[in-house]
Amino acid sequence: MAREGGVLLIRHTSTEPGVGDPPGFTLGQCSSQRNLSEAGRAEAVDIGAWFRQHGLEPRAVLSSQWCRCQDTARLAFGRHEDWLALNSTFAIQDQQAPQLQMLRRRLRQFPSGSLEVWVTHQVTMIGLTGAYPAMGEGFLVDAGGTLQARGLMRSGS
Repeated sequence: MAREGGVLLIRHTSTEPGVGDPPGFTLGQCSSQRNLSEAGRAEAVDIGAWFRQHGLEPRAVLSSQWCRCQDTARLAFGRHEDWLALNSTFAIQDQQAPQLQMLRRRLRQFPSGSLEVWVTHQVTMIGLTGAYPAMGEGFLVDAGGTLQARGLMRSGS
């Protein structure tokens, strides 16, 4: 990861099997959503360890309001702030354009030399960068949302 800073988009870590969320899921009600698996919880802890090993401290950790993203952020960084622009648009594709505009606006205003982490979903990362992320994968993006680097952050890497 570049020491100059930037925004690191992280797709939530591994989940229980499935695609999307069960019918009738509710934000704020984790029992109604597809959540992190045991492996996903360990992956999130490993991401946090990788950051500490490399002396990286994000100025902000922003998360989708889905429990799997919040849990990834909390387990990796011990903190997060919800930001609806990072929410999934999997079931509501017409919401993607306004959310991507919000993400791009924040990127354009991003102070150089800073580091933020945004924990989000596959559809959001694809919409912003055009690249497909694995669960737990991070994309470093520039002020235009252009992918600068990608990879998995594991404590052994």
